[in-house]
Parts: sequence; structure tokens; C-alpha cells
Amino acid sequence: MRFGIFYEHQYPRPWNPGGEQKLFQDALSQVELADRLGIDHAWEVEHHFLEEYSHSSAPEVFLAAASQRTQNIRLGHGIVLLPPKYNPPARVAERIATLDLVSNGRVEFGTGESASRAELEGFGINPEERRPMWREAVEQISNMLAMDPYPGYEGQYFSMPTRNVLPKPVQKPHPPLWVACSNRETIHLAAQLGIGALTFAFVDPQEAQKWVEDYYETFKRECVPVGHAVNPNVAMVTSFSVHQDHDEAERRGLDGFRFFQFALGHHYAFGTHTPGRTNIWETYERVKDAMGREGMAQVGFGDATYGIGTPDELRQHLQKFNDAGVDQTVFIQQGGKNQHEHICEALELFAGDVMPEFKEHEAERVKKKDEELAPYVEAAFKRKQTIREMTDDEIPAYQAYGFAINEVDLDTLPEDQRRRVERMRHFRKVLSEIQ
Repeated sequence: MRFGIFYEHQYPRPWNPGGEQKLFQDALSQVELADRLGIDHAWEVEHHFLEEYSHSSAPEVFLAAASQRTQNIRLGHGIVLLPPKYNPPARVAERIATLDLVSNGRVEFGTGESASRAELEGFGINPEERRPMWREAVEQISNMLAMDPYPGYEGQYFSMPTRNVLPKPVQKPHPPLWVACSNRETIHLAAQLGIGALTFAFVDPQEAQKWVEDYYETFKRECVPVGHAVNPNVAMVTSFSVHQDHDEAERRGLDGFRFFQFALGHHYAFGTHTPGRTNIWETYERVKDAMGREGMAQVGFGDATYGIGTPDELRQHLQKFNDAGVDQTVFIQQGGKNQHEHICEALELFAGDVMPEFKEHEAERVKKKDEELAPYVEAAFKRKQTIREMTDDEIPAYQAYGFAINEVDLDTLPEDQRRRVERMRHFRKVLSEIQ
């Protein structure tokens, strides 16, 4: 099994001068540490306007900074919001390829559609249309990354003419594709499209096994790849705080994880929010003792505190995920007011005492899995209607705006402009003669 760390950039109130700067700098230091420790992935979300819960509105900037402080860790968008009013598809392709270049081919391209009212209405997006918007964009961005040139597209939610979208990524045909999944329905969809499932639902290992089985059974039977390569993987998030003393592990991490769940519920389920004024942390403090673990579970996000405890307790929890067939476990270590120093100590303890036994046979596991899935991948691409590369004579040419000077009446121009137009006309005549 592989392991990742996950960032929302949570920043509960009160907001002190320099607090956000420290939040981001600490996160970069944690990613740098995770890279040195051999942790496989660092995932960064994209959210907008979700005060206290997530201050991560420009993940491409954070991941680019992380790429220059690390060597091996995979840098994951978990996720890019794909409805075009958030991010025009061509701009997403350009950013993903650029990040892949500056990181020497370490990008994981996670995608999603968004679900909060603050974000969707903030960008004028119809919630009923977000799924087809995502579906249209993820396929076309894959084409933009892989094709030279991109043949253009006339769609329901965006259109563009033939263009060669540049630069191209290091990873060919494009970085691995993922989609955010919060239920069995989206797990099923991910498998149908041949992309990795980033599951942001807190499920126990028994339920995880059902999700994994559903994903791989669907992949084998129904996959029609949306991209130019498949990425059959299931990643699941879990809480994380580890210490040799169980009570200390809870003291350091449980409150932060409970706030993570509470703030999530505030923005997505039960909260009423006044921008710039609502204090989620203050509300959480008032109700947390009354809610307790059972209360959090009743809110609908599950207890999911299995990743908080001693190394042995964490080992047992991860082994159950491993036995369930989970490909990657992603730790939510930065939540609430969890302290940077405690996060770093927990990562070091995990990497020293727990991770090695799971990494020992990882290459063998992946090789065996790839061999098992190979015939199903081949069958999947036979079901796909591939888009044809354009021949040279099919690629439309377009003239620069400057060609309009051929129609300009020189007598109407001031002398300096007339001389420039005459020089340009002369240059164009010479150019046409040698072509």
C-alpha cells in the first residue's frame, strides 16, 4: 500500500497577523519532510470561500512551490474543480503540464465537480449541471494534454477552435487521472471511466472492501477510458495522529480531526454562513463536548478516528485497509489547530515504525496487479472510440490580426504610421515570395 498526506489548509479563527503565511510555510515544510521520509503522495485541494475549513484556492501555486523543495513525492491535485467557470479547460491543461515539467513528471491529476453552495453560486454555476460539466471537461483536457494539435471542440459547456495546447507534460500521454468520490455511485463512475478514485468519505475497513470490490469489478466489466491512459487505483482518507502514548495521540490530533468534520458539515450540510463574520471554531467549541464521537457520526461523516493512536493501533488499522485492497491511504493530519511540530513528529514516527512493513512488498503487489489487469485494460481501450489525430492538410490555418493592414488606406494615416504599414507590406511581400 502507498501513503499520502492531505491538505485543506484549515485555518480556524481567530485569524492573527501572519497566521496564513505560517500555515502555508508549515505545510511546505511538512511536504518536504514527507518527501525525505519516503511518503508517496502529497494531495492539495481546490476550494473557494470556505472560511476556516479550507484556505486552498490556488493549489497549483502551492504544488509548484512544493515541487522545488522535494525530489520524489508525487504531487496530487486533490482536486482541480473542472466546471469551466472555475477553470477554463485549456488553462487547466496548461497548468497541469507546466507543473509536470517543473516537478520532473510527478503530477497526479485529480479532478472533481464541486458541491458547496458557497463555491457553486459564487462562480455562477448551476448545481444541476456540475456533473456533465466535469464529464465534458475531463475528457477534453485529456485530449489537450495528449494531442498535437488539439482538434478543437464544440460542446454544451465550452467550445474552442483547433489549437496546439502548450506545454506538453513529461508523463505521456498525460499524468494519471483521478476523480473525487464521496459515495458508491462515484466509485462506480470512476471505474467506468478508467480513472483513480479519490474517496473522501470516512468509511471503516469493512465498508472500504465493498467499495474496492465494486470499483475493480466495474473496471473489468465496463471500463471505457475517458483519457488516453487508465489509472486503476483506489485511495481512501483517514484521520492521523500517532504517538507512543494513545492518550497523547488523541490530545494532539482528535480535536483537529473533529473540527475538520464539523467545518465540513458547516459548509456542506447544516451551516448558515455569513461571509467574513461567521466564526466556525467558536461554534465548534460550544458544541463539541455535547456532540462527542457518537454525535459526529450522527451528523453523517462517521467516527473515522481509527488512524489516531499508537503505532500498533495505526498498524492494525492500516492492515485492515491493506487487506481490503485499498491502493493508497491518505492521512488527514492538518486539521483544526493541530500543531506543526506534532504533525512532523507523527510523520516521523509513522515512517520509522509503521510504514516499512507496508512498503516492503509494494513493488511486487503493483507488478502482480498490473499483470492481472492487463487484459482488461486492453479490452477497455477496444471499447473506446478514440479521437483521430488531424492530418496536416486538415489543420486550419489562421492569419494574424496584422493582415488587416492590407486593407488600410495609406492616405488616411499619419506619416509615422504610414511608414510602418509600408514596411510591413514590404516584409509580407518578401515573405510570400520565399514561401
